[in-house]
Amino acid sequence: MPLPPAPSKRAALLAPDAYSLRAAEEPLDLHPSLEPSAPAAVAPATQPAPVGGRPNGRGGRKATAPEPAARAEVAPKAVPAAPARLPSPPPAVSEARQTRADVPLDANARVSPVASNRRRNAGKSASNGPARLFVLDTNVLLHDPMSLFRFEEHDIFLPMIVLEELDGHKKGMTEVARNGRQTSRTLDALVAQQGGDMTKGLKLSATGHQSARGLLFFQTEPLDNVLPASLPQGKADNQILGVVHALRDRHPQREVILVSKDINMRVKARALGLAAEDYQNDKTLDDGELLYAGALALPQDFWTRQSKTIESWQSGSHTFYRVSGPSVGQFYINQFVYFEAPGEPSLYARVTEIRDKTAVLKTLKDYTHLKNAVWGVTSRNREQNFALNLLMDPEIDFVTLAGTAGTGKTLMALASGLTQVLDDRRYTEIIMTRATVSVGEDIGFLPGTEEEKMGPWMGALDDNLEFLAKGDGGNAGEWGRAATNELIRSRIKVKSMNFMRGRTFMNKYVIIDEAQNLTPKQMKTLITRAGPGTKIICMGNLAQIDTPYLTEGSSGLTFAVDRFKGWPHGGHITLARGERSRLADFASEVL
Repeated sequence: MPLPPAPSKRAALLAPDAYSLRAAEEPLDLHPSLEPSAPAAVAPATQPAPVGGRPNGRGGRKATAPEPAARAEVAPKAVPAAPARLPSPPPAVSEARQTRADVPLDANARVSPVASNRRRNAGKSASNGPARLFVLDTNVLLHDPMSLFRFEEHDIFLPMIVLEELDGHKKGMTEVARNGRQTSRTLDALVAQQGGDMTKGLKLSATGHQSARGLLFFQTEPLDNVLPASLPQGKADNQILGVVHALRDRHPQREVILVSKDINMRVKARALGLAAEDYQNDKTLDDGELLYAGALALPQDFWTRQSKTIESWQSGSHTFYRVSGPSVGQFYINQFVYFEAPGEPSLYARVTEIRDKTAVLKTLKDYTHLKNAVWGVTSRNREQNFALNLLMDPEIDFVTLAGTAGTGKTLMALASGLTQVLDDRRYTEIIMTRATVSVGEDIGFLPGTEEEKMGPWMGALDDNLEFLAKGDGGNAGEWGRAATNELIRSRIKVKSMNFMRGRTFMNKYVIIDEAQNLTPKQMKTLITRAGPGTKIICMGNLAQIDTPYLTEGSSGLTFAVDRFKGWPHGGHITLARGERSRLADFASEVL
């Protein structure tokens, strides 16, 4: 029986009652100087929802409608049908108190994945109550310097201790230090905006980020807070918790939320009755199960439903099928489809064209047969055959391979590279690099040149080269095998990621191993090194992430797979079966 169709991230249709319009509202200000001279004439349309709700998702999570209680509260306040524009606020309300109303959305319109990816910690929109106030922890700014602009219409508050901690992390050449300096420059640009008043809040859109419609507030005065005596007052985390507590007491009508990457700090905040959330905008996917698999099983009645609209033709050794029907809506360019049913011929093909409601399928080259072996390596399962078709195709410039330990990622990438470098002369050499993240304690400084320092990290390269070069010398004896190994070694260069900035690789076959430990920014840096005629292979196991603060949803490998799916010159496949040994396969399942 074929596997069920792989889940794919699709844009969600928004329910008609997910949005409501309001003429105006009265969001709560943060400074006494903002109190209006006259009372506001318009009351808020709804009360803020209870604390503790999880923000909307990014990358596939559907936009949720307001809670039933909030919906019942909004229902009596109907808005005239199809207003041309929202009425302006009453004159008594100052500019700082004007409602940041959302643009009306068509309830039947499909939200693009890119747009839905921006709705992380934003939570409820302004139409459901006053804009939220997010208090950012220092580790959020050090993790993503652009986090200030990822909260849509909601406001941001920075305690003074956060600025102190940013100042302490600005020195050095690490990624954290670079992010700290970039955050400081961003804050300086926001403070220097013309007409800005720190006591009234700074417009986050002043620097060109129009999606950020909220205000940035700094702690400009001491805040009284009452925390348990068991929490040391001198610790930075406890001072931030005190600020959140004070803001919640000062503005009871508004939802004040702490955003932190520190799990223990979020636990302490919830223990004190404060709302706390993880930073969500860095996640490409909410769940690793939603990751694009690169292969799709066709339904059992696929040929029955397509029999009247199918068109086929032959070109060389490949057969092409033009199909239509409901299944076409699930296809992506360069996605593999397969049909397996008892008593019927199997089909293994790749989607090469999608036009309107039709798609063209191209049959694959069978790398399970010994005559099509790649440097002596043949595929042992369906997914490995898919992977070799991507690796050996000169029209595919970017390939991502994901899978558990022992699925053959490195072996197939090396075998394909050696064939295309030494036999086909398609590329000049193989360049291999990887993220140097230790599983345990670091062993210290390593002697030698750049390639010698990378030696301990390249044990996978040595193991696979030993397998690929075994017996390749034929009857030439030990000298012949040694010469072959020397030739192979001369065409493989091991490089460190630390020196990739500014380089350009032309006609190279680049292998990025252990890509699950890369951040999206590091992944972008490596992929943009590609020059004319270069092919890049990214491999990794999302279950073996060793980089701190990196998860399956925020890994650079997940980021690359999600962004490149459907590109005509890129392909991805998730390898399912381990072929290393029965011991390794069993250990991957039970440990």
